[in-house]
Amino acid sequence: MPSMFPAVSTPPLSPRSSLGSPRVMKPRAGPSTLGSPLKLVNEPDKEVIPQFYFLDGRPASNELRERYLFIINQFFYGHPDGLQINDFKQVTKEICKLPSFFSSVLFRKMDSGGTGVVTRDSFVDYWINGNMLTKDITVQIYTILKQPEARFLVQEDFKPVLRELLASHPGLEFLQSTPEFQERSRVLPSPAETVIYRIFYYVNRAGNGRLTLRELKQSNLITAMQHADEEEDINKLDTDHDFLIDKENLIRYGNHALTYRIVDRIFSQVPRKFTCKVEGKMGYEDFVYFILFKCIDLDGNGVVSRTDMQFLCEEQLHRMECMAQEPVLFEDILCQIVDMICPEDESYTTLRDLKGSKLSGSVFNILFNLNKFMAFETRDPFLIRQERENPHLTEWDRFAHREYIRLSMEEDADDASNGSADVWDESLEAPF
Repeated sequence: MPSMFPAVSTPPLSPRSSLGSPRVMKPRAGPSTLGSPLKLVNEPDKEVIPQFYFLDGRPASNELRERYLFIINQFFYGHPDGLQINDFKQVTKEICKLPSFFSSVLFRKMDSGGTGVVTRDSFVDYWINGNMLTKDITVQIYTILKQPEARFLVQEDFKPVLRELLASHPGLEFLQSTPEFQERSRVLPSPAETVIYRIFYYVNRAGNGRLTLRELKQSNLITAMQHADEEEDINKLDTDHDFLIDKENLIRYGNHALTYRIVDRIFSQVPRKFTCKVEGKMGYEDFVYFILFKCIDLDGNGVVSRTDMQFLCEEQLHRMECMAQEPVLFEDILCQIVDMICPEDESYTTLRDLKGSKLSGSVFNILFNLNKFMAFETRDPFLIRQERENPHLTEWDRFAHREYIRLSMEEDADDASNGSADVWDESLEAPF
């Protein structure tokens, strides 16, 4: 068969290229003239996420900064050399919004050189440029109290603040003018130390003497400090400020929370003889040192027996009935106390048993503090079980765990209502 193609010396070129091998493409210098339907697609602009974490705190906005600089200039007007410590209390309250008894410790933070004055520039540098302005009050107080490189608070950090509170609060002026207080504060724990012990007892959940920012946030200590600064009369027991407490003062404690039997027991002076020379009164030393264990150990034999507990509980149960509360059997209360304390011998409780239990405070509430006893009785049983199973968890940890379970259950319920195969119940299948 004759060839269909004319005789040529070279093979035909590929229609995809006018020159050279079809596998070698030369780049075009300009845009295509072929009118290709393919067009260049611009990539979407990347979303810019604003900074949300600031190591040293969020800087103040320009508007907030200018507003506070105007207020600061007003306070420092007429004081070109700066403010002395006696003039700093109003700055602490009006600009920093802190309790007034923080003025001394805040002043010394800003007067790092010990010059005795805080200038306008040093105040702006610490409070505005240091981003203290935008922090919440708990972080502000934590930062002011702690040592520069520390990551926790110790008891010593609270002493300057509480000493200023005792020295300047109008409701505590009687302490400074009482010779008995001045004499005994040399040999006894001072009121400031007593408050510090209570703070660490309630707030420092780890019990290691190192109070963290997390523990401080989970407590109501800052609220209590603000209340103490606003309330003129914070001496709730000794209302006549004679430095003595009688039965009527103690009975009024906590809106009459204590039973008459425990008050009578305290003032019988059997647990500890009062040092106060006024009959029927207890002084500051007596109030600090009276021991609750000896108050509930009615026969003084070193153990709290079933009989001791029953005597103290009878008035509690009677008061609950008078308030139309559901009656509780003493046998049930006794079982509850044994479960809480886990004593070595279930027939009695020793001081060692109470010290070894984190729930010992609740035992005293059950026996003679009606308000706290009722609050304890009306708790959610699920929360009680959580506390016993995980005593190391904080209230926030328990709350987060409860919410996680609740949301998971709601999600499962939604899936089931929508006929999701993921939650198919095998019990609904035929047995064969």
